[in-house]
This record gives sequence, structure tokens and C-alpha cells, in this order.
Amino acid sequence: MRFFNQFSLQTPESVELEFTLAGIGNRAYALVIDYIVLGLALTIALIAWAFLSLLLSDLLSNIGGTTNNTYLWLIAIQFLIFFAIYVGYFVFFETFWQGQTPGKKFVKIRVLCDDGKTVRIQQATLRALLRPVDDIFFIGVFLILLGKREKRLGDLVAGTIVIQEETANKSQIVLSDEAQTLANQLLIEADISRLRSEDFAVIREYLRRRQEMIPQAKRELCRKIAERIKDIISLKEVPENVTANLFLEAVYLAYQQQSITGN
Repeated sequence: MRFFNQFSLQTPESVELEFTLAGIGNRAYALVIDYIVLGLALTIALIAWAFLSLLLSDLLSNIGGTTNNTYLWLIAIQFLIFFAIYVGYFVFFETFWQGQTPGKKFVKIRVLCDDGKTVRIQQATLRALLRPVDDIFFIGVFLILLGKREKRLGDLVAGTIVIQEETANKSQIVLSDEAQTLANQLLIEADISRLRSEDFAVIREYLRRRQEMIPQAKRELCRKIAERIKDIISLKEVPENVTANLFLEAVYLAYQQQSITGN
């Protein structure tokens, strides 16, 4: 019996990636945390706007007097600001934190596009704009419970899924002693931050399954992945006498080190 809803994606390198969907419990937990953070931000904004509104009211009364329309305009602007903060919170974090908000990061779940790629600002915006509909009318809850891929309305429109972020099981991946030294070198000479989560997943899956491959297929696949990763991280040349296999081990370690340090 499978307690978690899983699905697989095929990468251009013919590596099959298996993801576990986040589930409604994890998503609700993450949303509670996000709403606490968002509530603090909105409270600060409310205090700032109340102070600014008083200044504007005094200024307008000195110029020509205030009317009911003036107060209505101030209230309307306040709602627009709050809505912008509400939407902007999710758009900003999901775009620049590779599909994670503070709540998702704490719970260890992540938003991806249906093809496994990291969400961009278009998908994050669609998800954020439809979130009030999903939350207020509980449409999202029913769709997640009934859907095969646990998508709320925002996910259906944006073409996204929410997955559990797997932690690498080091007992399944045996790394050479030289990999750590090369990883430290790559952190200096290459731009590891350009490596996306799906790129790291490809490397991880290769390192996990390489022992099961026949030698010729292993060499060819390793070479293809290494060439692609080298271009992504803007590395001019792979150090001399470094095999593609060792290079991928080093990139694997470098990505993990950078994730831990937050750089």
C-alpha cells in the first residue's frame, strides 16, 4: 500500500524522476505558517497606512477640506495595498525561492511546474491571484482531495504541482574522497546558484542508479549530464584529469553545501 501519492517525470536525459505529492496536511500546515508571517506584514502595513492617512487627511483639510469621498478613496487605496501585499508575498517567495514560501520551506514542500521545472513569475502570479477563491470558498480543499495530482484551482490554471522536498539519502550514494576537494573548488570557480532543483534531482538520480547501469550506457549518460551541468553553472573548463563521474559527484556536494549555507 502507498500512503503518499507519487508520480514520475521523464527528463531529456532519459532519467526518470519520482516525486511525492505534498498532501493536503502538509500544504495546510505550510499555509498556516505563511498566513502568520503575512498577518504580521499586513499589521505593520496597517499601522503605517493609518499614520499616513492621518497626515493626508490633515493635509487635504488644510488645502480644501475633506469629504466623504476622500475617506472612501483612502479606504479603497488601503484595500489595494493589502491585496498587493497578499498577492506579492506568494509571488515574490515562490519566484525567488524556487517554488517555496517561508511556510513551504519550513514544512519542506515545493511548487513545481507540471514538467518538473521551477515555477516562474507567471505561474506564481496565477496561483496567488486564485488563492483567495481556493481559500475562502474551500474550492481548493475539495479539488486537492478529489484530484489525482492534488491540485487546487490555482494549480490547475497555472499548470503546477506541490511536492514534498526529498532529502538526499547519503547511504544510497557513495562518493569518492576527491569529490569534496573538487566541490570546494567549484564553489569558487563556478556559479552553483544557477543550478535549479530539477537539475540537482537529475544528478542525484544518476548517482543513485549508476551502479545498476551497464558501463557503456553509464558513460554516455554521465557525459551528457556533465556537459549540460557544466554549461548551466558557467564553468569554462572542467579541471584536468577529472572524469564526468567525479565532476557530477562534486556538483552534488557543492549544491548541498550552498543550500546549507544559504548562499
